[in-house]
Amino acid sequence: MNKLLREHADRIVREAIAAVQPDAAVQRALSGRHYPGRLLLVATGKAAWQMAKAASDFMGDRIEKGVVVTKYDHVMGPIANFDCFEAGHPVPDENSFKGTQAALDLVSDLTEKDTVLFLLSGGGSALFEAPLVKGEELQDITGQLLACGADIVEINTIRKRLSRVKGGRFAQLCWPARVEAVILSDILGDPLDMIASGPACPDSSTAEDAQRIAAKYNLRLSDEARKLLEIETPKTLDNVTTWINGSVRELCAAAEVTCRALGYEPVVLTDQLCCQAKEAGSFLASIVKTHAQTDRPLAFIAGGETVVKLTGHGLGGRNQELALAAAPGIAGLNAAVFSVGSDGTDGPTDAAGGYTDGETFAELAAKGLNVDAVLVDNDAYHALKAVGGLIMTGPTGTNVNDVGVALVR
Repeated sequence: MNKLLREHADRIVREAIAAVQPDAAVQRALSGRHYPGRLLLVATGKAAWQMAKAASDFMGDRIEKGVVVTKYDHVMGPIANFDCFEAGHPVPDENSFKGTQAALDLVSDLTEKDTVLFLLSGGGSALFEAPLVKGEELQDITGQLLACGADIVEINTIRKRLSRVKGGRFAQLCWPARVEAVILSDILGDPLDMIASGPACPDSSTAEDAQRIAAKYNLRLSDEARKLLEIETPKTLDNVTTWINGSVRELCAAAEVTCRALGYEPVVLTDQLCCQAKEAGSFLASIVKTHAQTDRPLAFIAGGETVVKLTGHGLGGRNQELALAAAPGIAGLNAAVFSVGSDGTDGPTDAAGGYTDGETFAELAAKGLNVDAVLVDNDAYHALKAVGGLIMTGPTGTNVNDVGVALVR
């Protein structure tokens, strides 16, 4: 492993994630606001605890009661007057349903003078769920969508129609109270109705879209689920105000700042990366090869969210697969490719992402590991672990997509 490049990669990851923490964003949204009646809080998503803590610190006991629903191991301690739930992601589980029901109980029987502060971040589609089908079927449908390579917009278009809270329905259940939504975006282009499946946003997708997606991926659905896909979601809501605070653009900009501080000439290639993870890794490796003879250090930055099509039974995530796919292309070069999820958890693993450099391909071969075979089995986690290529951050408290970087010296 190239020690210098690894040190630079770790610093870029650490400082970029620190720059997109949600605390200041939540406080900006709350500053100067007046709430005449009861003020209640519901927070859901991977960054829910951090956002709720920031709101509690800023508002104090002005918030009467709160419910937080976040991913396992993401609650960092108690918050006064708040009930915190940890639940399943990316597939909802019984704790998802339990936490969501607590939120629905909290917002029942409100008046037009009351306000629900709704703090939303990526991951809410699985964590915030009250299914209209049996929980087991919802879990199965979610698993099918994740395995077939559907993108996040397609996945959420289906999930909205199988839920009591998605696609604007949560805001309807809060009526006549006001809903003030503060959102960390984890979807390219920041489409409000797709972030966590839009619980407090009118839905732009249609029943026809949902049926087309079901046919495209040949989803196994019960008759009950198919009928739900035919029902339209709310297209207007008159009790919601929304702020977007934080997105992948800020993550890329923060990575750019640190790259420059380390002496690299940074280039932000895109903040809209959207393709298969292994294709993105191959693409970044191709860029490295083009600039391998540079007379100055270069950094190429790509933010967004790739997808993985499951063909094997291994362990990994999209960022680990991206990094591993770059290894053959940068073999022997004074370069590195790494990618991380800003939430600190890549797929169903404890790693934030993966790192490879010009030495990784040979190190893998020495351990009898073939990159192509590992990618077919979707087992990037174990391969990268064998050569010290996992990037571990733990839960970060934020969630604004992924960032991949290619460093060339």
